[in-house]
Amino acid sequence: MSIHLTFLCAPGGDATLDPLLGDAPLTERGLRLAGATRAVFSPPVSAVRAPSIRCAQTADAIGLVAASEPMLRDIDVGSWRGRTVGEVAATDPDGFSAWLTDPDAAPHEGESVRQLCRRSAGWLSSMAPETGHVVAVVEAAVVRAVLIHALAVPARTFWHLTVPPLCAVFLTRRDGYWDVQCGRVSPRESRRRFLARSAAFAGDGDRSATVPLEGRKSLPETLITNYG
Repeated sequence: MSIHLTFLCAPGGDATLDPLLGDAPLTERGLRLAGATRAVFSPPVSAVRAPSIRCAQTADAIGLVAASEPMLRDIDVGSWRGRTVGEVAATDPDGFSAWLTDPDAAPHEGESVRQLCRRSAGWLSSMAPETGHVVAVVEAAVVRAVLIHALAVPARTFWHLTVPPLCAVFLTRRDGYWDVQCGRVSPRESRRRFLARSAAFAGDGDRSATVPLEGRKSLPETLITNYG
């Protein structure tokens, strides 16, 4: 049996931009963006979400009944919570630089990137073979952490992964491998599209292999336009 996971990135809160660090409600624009994707999800779908206000509002706007999953919570930014990226970079440039370059750094006394990656990997590894298809609404940091594990790449690549609002990452687990595909939910199309190359990656252990993907059948109702 295989496991099909769709990670949907909630709008806002991406530390590569300049929002408030930590949890915050969606802006009006964020709500509109999330609501515009409602038509592409056909319930019933098993769904979970990070326990943040942002992810709860995103799931509601999409029309998903999503259970809160603590292991998928956003990275803990400790004493930086409630400050903007620009403020932190200006007042603690050394700490901010360390956070972006060293996956073990936690200058805010919160959670390091490596700790987040380990927590996210633990959740992925806990999936039972009969899990089926699950949609997870999470913050950008968790999407990055999931990709780190699935692609078996070093944690230091974390900040080099581009995760736009409402991007979708598809993971399919079969025979010890994660098939990975990235895209963006588009409510304007009438069919699913995968425009870029696909690959399957060994996601557990030190080895990784790349092979062509064939016969992709994850989330047939969702309309995907590749962004990279």
